[in-house]
Amino acid sequence: MNILSLFVLLPLAMLLILFVCRSAKQIRTVMVTGASLLLVLSVILTVLFIRERAVSDAAMLFVADTVWYASLNIHYTTGVDGISVLMIALSAVIVFTGVFSSWNMSRDYFMWYCLLSIGVFGFFISLDLFTMFLFYEVALIPMYLLIGIWGTGRKEYSAMKLTLMLMAGSAFLLTGILGIYYASGHESMNLMELVSRHIPIEHQRWIFPLTFTGFGILGALFPFHTWSPDGHASAPTAVSMLHAGVLMKLGGYGCFRVAINLMPEAAHELSWIFIILTGISVVYGALSAVVQTDLKYINAYSSVSHCGLVLFAILMLNQTAMTGAVLQMLSHGLMTALFFALIGLIYGRTHTRDIREMGGLMKIMPFASLCYVIAGLASLGLPGLSGFVAEITIFIGSFQHADLFHRIFTIVTTCSIVITAVYILRTVGKILYGPVHDTHHLLLTDATWYEKVSAVVLIAGIVLIGVYPSGAVRLIGESLKPIIEHLGIV
Repeated sequence: MNILSLFVLLPLAMLLILFVCRSAKQIRTVMVTGASLLLVLSVILTVLFIRERAVSDAAMLFVADTVWYASLNIHYTTGVDGISVLMIALSAVIVFTGVFSSWNMSRDYFMWYCLLSIGVFGFFISLDLFTMFLFYEVALIPMYLLIGIWGTGRKEYSAMKLTLMLMAGSAFLLTGILGIYYASGHESMNLMELVSRHIPIEHQRWIFPLTFTGFGILGALFPFHTWSPDGHASAPTAVSMLHAGVLMKLGGYGCFRVAINLMPEAAHELSWIFIILTGISVVYGALSAVVQTDLKYINAYSSVSHCGLVLFAILMLNQTAMTGAVLQMLSHGLMTALFFALIGLIYGRTHTRDIREMGGLMKIMPFASLCYVIAGLASLGLPGLSGFVAEITIFIGSFQHADLFHRIFTIVTTCSIVITAVYILRTVGKILYGPVHDTHHLLLTDATWYEKVSAVVLIAGIVLIGVYPSGAVRLIGESLKPIIEHLGIV
């Protein structure tokens, strides 16, 4: 059996086993065991990939193909490059830590959580366009129930808004995928084969905006970002972690793998439109976070800004910026998952997310507070943590363009660093330091052992990328070589 299919089959097995579980202990055992196996499997895959890459220069490794629907050339085709491997590893980490952050949730919740995981892993291992789209939908559908049933606040409204917006994006995507299929000669939906088939520029001009917008909506592309803050604010902790940490990365990965890679001429010609939109996303998201008082909304708008930076870097169409985009996906996935895990911890004890009602938590919950400071420093780009490595790579790559348009927008997006520092330091100062506003908060307890496991694993990832980025950069660079050659860029 191909090792990649295990990433789909293992969550499926977890889902089926949960059917017969009755006690909370059994449910937790299944989830911890399954999530741990996924994490170990991602490590094994990374090691095997590095060894195989040393002797093979194929664009994709561990390729397997099974015919699903022959008349439309739909196959279950799997394969990975270095970028896919890193995304799978990120997904495994978030799924693992999300289980510990959902320690007291019900069996039904975890069943939908497993289905969401199937969609995420399946998307990253797919090389067939239609199969990729299928797993994309599998990842989106559970979000409605996870938020609508187990969420908080205006959960029904947020779940419906998220579903409608993302389904609209799916309509764009499906139209674009069918356009790619027929414009390329309707003989294959394999991504590697489609790269070698030239799509006429007159078709690229309308397919590229459809596919980039379709994936971009999931990546919180302005002005289609409004579903994201509401969805984050109402989602349960682990769903927010998986949503911001991994699900939004499907958008950036899809823009890169499908829109840019398959339609390079249109990307060169039309990228300026989306550079403007993503530049607005970066600055608008950061400015919106400054005026928020709800912890989840602060982090949600921060995610709009950081994910906008991913799309912005991809559109720069050079190797340095694209490397930074992948690093940013990894960095943001880890730090935003850590943020949401800690926000869930704080809310579960204080029963408020309003920063005006909190204060002095560093004295009451020192471990959780220290972790929040680390997440904040990673978000504002402190050297030694993952945020700095990712953002400096993006800005250097973006500034390589000598024309005035690209450099102006690079400078504008760079200003988001200052804005990010404002809302991060403001939030840290209000909730962690100063006087305790509510005397009942003096009785609060610090993180439990399972909450500590979640936080420590995520912090380890943030520090690892921050102090040793070369390992990830090497995997990304090797995977970008054939794409750069195909795009004819430097």
